[in-house]
Amino acid sequence: MAHKGREKASRVRESLRDLPSVEKLLQTPELAKLVAAWSQPLVADYVREVIDSSRNDVSRGGSVPAIEEITRRVEAALGRYTRHFLGRVVNGTGIIIHTNLGRSPLGEEVLSHMSEIACGYSNLEYDLELGKRGKRGTHIYELLNKLIGCEASLAVNNNAAAVFLILSSLAKKREVIVSRGELVQIGGGFRIPEIMKSSGAKLIEVGTTNKTSIEDYRRNVGDKTALLLKVHQSNFQMEGFVESASVKELACLSKEAGVPLVVDLGSGVLLNTEEFGFEHEPTPQEIIRSGADVVSFSGDKLLGGPQAGIIVGKKRFVDRLAEDPLFRTLRLDKLVISGLERVLLQYLKGDATEKVPIWRMVATSLEELEKRAQAIVGKITNPRLKLEIGEGRSSTGGGSLPGATIPSVVIVLNSDLSPDEIASRMRALKPPVLGRIEGDRFLIDLRTVLGDEDGILIEHLNAL
Repeated sequence: MAHKGREKASRVRESLRDLPSVEKLLQTPELAKLVAAWSQPLVADYVREVIDSSRNDVSRGGSVPAIEEITRRVEAALGRYTRHFLGRVVNGTGIIIHTNLGRSPLGEEVLSHMSEIACGYSNLEYDLELGKRGKRGTHIYELLNKLIGCEASLAVNNNAAAVFLILSSLAKKREVIVSRGELVQIGGGFRIPEIMKSSGAKLIEVGTTNKTSIEDYRRNVGDKTALLLKVHQSNFQMEGFVESASVKELACLSKEAGVPLVVDLGSGVLLNTEEFGFEHEPTPQEIIRSGADVVSFSGDKLLGGPQAGIIVGKKRFVDRLAEDPLFRTLRLDKLVISGLERVLLQYLKGDATEKVPIWRMVATSLEELEKRAQAIVGKITNPRLKLEIGEGRSSTGGGSLPGATIPSVVIVLNSDLSPDEIASRMRALKPPVLGRIEGDRFLIDLRTVLGDEDGILIEHLNAL
């Protein structure tokens, strides 16, 4: 028995010696390509993991895997890791501003300008006329002032930062009056009460969840009141026995009490949403005209630009925000400034529905979507798929226009696979295709599939 044990141990040692070294594996053509794509340190780590796992298998009596098998396992492990890197995704969900998919896509003209700025030097903080240091972002503030019709404007890296800056600068250690029905939470756990506490402001809740009148605000205004805050319920709706004070009512109280009125609009649409079949959504222009002193909204939602938090309003308040040391920690970089500049110009020129992708999607007719669907289905030869063209509803998403949808055209995938299996296989493609499951059917909503992605859909569906 002892002799057999020694023989077994000897065979294991010989087998372990047959395992290829990390260096030898990295020199194989297959792994050399991975090194070129992902770097030597990253690939080497996964090679060591596979070798260690193989060593354990051999020690327990297993056979030495061929180099091809080791390479396959390294490729699979690296593939699982690199899928977490940012990459293109085809959005067939029908959610136009999809927070998990990067919110609003940027248009070609915007990307071209951003690329030009990114690839060289720019006059980010240089006054070409005076030949000396200038101020960052002044040109986008001028564009915002023209678009919104406000005295002054400012931009930071997102709307949560904008709200935090406003509260910290204008209301630290003082009271802020807010309706209980507007103490909202947005994605990622961001809650108005928590950000107010972090800013140093003291929250004064008035009214009830469903009913808050102007008198509820008036009864709570006092010497310690720093501002009145109205938060737009941009990601939910209340119906039935409800009441809320209007911006105009709050603006009158604001003047009467001598405290500023701040409105957090959230998504910040600049166009008339009724023209696109949605219910009316208040715009920053309207809110400023109604008497608000400071308004904040997002740049990467219904505006359709890069991520930013935009602040507009009375000059005396906006200037205070710009002078706060906190502003420097929240300011925009050159790429966001360049992208925002081009998007704002498109609005000023009246080109938003043609050049801002989210509005181009919204404005696309059902006839055009139907034509695209017919062209795609006509090129599918996959015998395991039976495709149907149907009607659907697309939504804005991204905490914008809650509950609002518009008609769309969908491609329904019928197969011997379950909808969940189809969805899983579609996510595994390169680039992945995301759809939605409705009524035990997997479907792709064409309103959110970009025009140049139809060819990708055809290729993927034929290979599924």
